[in-house]
Amino acid sequence: MNLLPKTHEEFSQVEYWNTFFKKRKKNFEWYGEYPELCSILLKYITIKDNILIVGCGNSTISMCLYDAGYRNITNIDISHIVIKQMRDINASGRPDLVYEQMDATQMTYSNNAFSVILDKGTLDALMPDTKEGTLSTINKYFEEITRVLRNGGRYICISLLQEHILKQLLSYFPNAGFMFRIVRCHEAEEKTRIEEGSSIPVFAVIATKFTNLSQTVLEVALTDGSPKRLSSIDDMISAILSVQQSTFICNSLQKRSVADIGEISLDLYRPDDKHPRYTIHILDQPRIRGTKSYAAFIVPQGKETDWLFSTKEGRQQVLKSAQRDRLAIVTLCRDHKFETWDAVKSELEDCILNLAPEGLPRKSYIPFLSLGSDVGVRRTCFEGKSDLSGPFVVEEIQRDGSEFRRLIFLNNPYVIQSEARLKQAKSRRGKMKKVIDPGFLACEHHFYMSIGVSAAINPKECEEIMIVGLGGGGLCTFLYNCFAKLKITTVEIDETILKIATDYFGLILDNRMKVEIADGIQFIRENAANQRKYKAILFDVDCKDTTIGMSCPPKQFLEVPVIKSVAESLTNGGFFILNLVSRDQNMKEKIKSDLKSTFKSMASYSLQDAVNEILICCIDENDDTVWKHKLEVAATTLNEQVSARKLLSDTHMFDLSSYMTNLCIKF
Repeated sequence: MNLLPKTHEEFSQVEYWNTFFKKRKKNFEWYGEYPELCSILLKYITIKDNILIVGCGNSTISMCLYDAGYRNITNIDISHIVIKQMRDINASGRPDLVYEQMDATQMTYSNNAFSVILDKGTLDALMPDTKEGTLSTINKYFEEITRVLRNGGRYICISLLQEHILKQLLSYFPNAGFMFRIVRCHEAEEKTRIEEGSSIPVFAVIATKFTNLSQTVLEVALTDGSPKRLSSIDDMISAILSVQQSTFICNSLQKRSVADIGEISLDLYRPDDKHPRYTIHILDQPRIRGTKSYAAFIVPQGKETDWLFSTKEGRQQVLKSAQRDRLAIVTLCRDHKFETWDAVKSELEDCILNLAPEGLPRKSYIPFLSLGSDVGVRRTCFEGKSDLSGPFVVEEIQRDGSEFRRLIFLNNPYVIQSEARLKQAKSRRGKMKKVIDPGFLACEHHFYMSIGVSAAINPKECEEIMIVGLGGGGLCTFLYNCFAKLKITTVEIDETILKIATDYFGLILDNRMKVEIADGIQFIRENAANQRKYKAILFDVDCKDTTIGMSCPPKQFLEVPVIKSVAESLTNGGFFILNLVSRDQNMKEKIKSDLKSTFKSMASYSLQDAVNEILICCIDENDDTVWKHKLEVAATTLNEQVSARKLLSDTHMFDLSSYMTNLCIKF
């Protein structure tokens, strides 16, 4: 186990522990005995240590330690009955094993008497709640441990670390000068999983006493490998709760289907990483009886933004295509390197196995599926932060034999803000270099917006359009290269985006292409007031507010006064071209109604299951026949311009006339 899972879902801590304690039978089933704990015990206890086991009960731990060569072992328990039983059992075979009836909160041993104090489940039994009397007892217990433990000695506590217990430990021992480490007991968990069908995280707390510790030392070892130093108590609490939460989810997945809720998501971290290495989405077919089938699907780097893998609807399609009862869809997160398919598979195998459905044999072979045996390529070119849009990354990926450059805002990492295709070209010195392909349009809606521009302008005249929303400048660059006399004014509120577009996406600024850094709405109002006219005005700007049910454009861009200002800024026969993205059908109909109150005719192209729609609005009346003829001519003209300007090497990829089948005329 070398990955730490964290769930995206919330769950009740109270429900979690109530469920556990209802199922709990015997302590040893959950905490483990010597065979499951020996790798930890032998690491922190030496043969020469003077060992005290508190709350020993009838545990075999001390007998196993004795048989392993440890001789200085004292056991105490408050029950005189269990002490007598254990003395009788060990009298002949282990004569030096000491058992004494004693209250661990009022020990009679002298100060500094022991170098190790071992507690297996005793603290959990002593602290079922946080009532005043309970806390008083626990404080006495901790004070006694501190008193009888030598400097450099270890208090080793095997515990399930319920949140209130964890917080009590952390409120006392680090402040008392103890170095504090938490280690996960994987073998104990695995035994319980095999015997009970599910498990609960078991931890070993190692609190080492120092009289002069210069700083607080907090460490965790929750996976295989070296312990990790943490900077705060809150970080330690968060790390333990994350393990408990994710284990609860895994146990639930083994017992039930998630078909009714769609999917469950987990992030997987390596111990020293701040960012997740993998994200896993678990999906189930509607519950069926009989043998269960299960597989993992690894999404190659660069494909995670595809609709199939970036949306719940798309992942459901992958589930159906895979023909498995349960599917774990794994995306490879940016900020990490992935060398080979086999390395990724090896790293994921344990976690994937823990997510298997009920009825699947524990040692079943779980197939790993993908689009090929390649993990894909993703290379970061630049990382930065925009004051308006937050952190972003410019990265390059390979897909279908071509190389692409992308702009991704990390607050929405599965949406491509801008994408450009790269091609090889000769520099002035005759060397080959990567350049932006100006004939590539990454977004399908840009095809339709380009048809609208083609319908609005005369390619032989010097006419001007306005585009609100720059992004990487892909649409601007395409139109600039397609129409040699066209002038483009682009309005972009974020100056950082302009720098990205010029530095990484090949945007050229000259007398035909200019970018105004301004608020789009204010810019339009000022143009209307100054009677500045354009042949077309395009809105291609995304919405940062995800709560309103509309991804493009921001809601305020479509208020009636703004729409009227747009109409006033158009020349006779000019077009308002809008990229509208919304799943709210009522909202879309309201927007169309507002547009019809200003514009006399409107054409519509629906994309992506009608979520994305391109609206072309005109202040002039155009009947069905006129609209279709005008847009068919525009599509043909655009295709001719693309061919004449040699913008595409594969002309079959850009047969725009075929898109006319998606046209809908509205009045």
